[in-house]
Amino acid sequence: MQKSADTSIKQDPKPKAEQVQEDSVIDSKMKEKEIAELKEQLEEMTNRWKRAIADYQNQEKRMLIEKTEYIKFLSKNLIEKFLPVIDDLEKAAVHIKDQGLSLALKKLATILENEGVKRIEAVGKTYDVVSMEALSAEDGKEDNKVLEEYRAGYTMYGSVLRAAQVKVSKKSDK
Repeated sequence: MQKSADTSIKQDPKPKAEQVQEDSVIDSKMKEKEIAELKEQLEEMTNRWKRAIADYQNQEKRMLIEKTEYIKFLSKNLIEKFLPVIDDLEKAAVHIKDQGLSLALKKLATILENEGVKRIEAVGKTYDVVSMEALSAEDGKEDNKVLEEYRAGYTMYGSVLRAAQVKVSKKSDK
């Protein structure tokens, strides 16, 4: 009986080479799983980073737009305050023929144009309710034609800064 006990102890269910190979396969599968998890984490972190960069760039764009709009708003308020002064200088230029005054008005017009301000051309044009304010009407050959401009109107960046005050023709029935 001793022999059988000795043989049972000495007998290994699997040879060592097979055990090492099996352990190596298990390690390899664990490493592959670990690599796949790390790749997934890397992809997730990369996507988060890309979203953060995109959010930052969008925020910069929004801030630039808001800053630009704010500057336009401030410019608009300042220019609106100067328009009555320009009106007075233009009235004075009609009565006083002075080269200095004419030159100053031309410079003012250039500055306004550089700031996005344009004078509304009204006389001879069809009356426009958005950019013009009719103060009076007079019988004429055509309907809704601007005959005279009482006060100049201006646009800034495409929107009406101040409506032109005008006299409009009304087609007579005669």
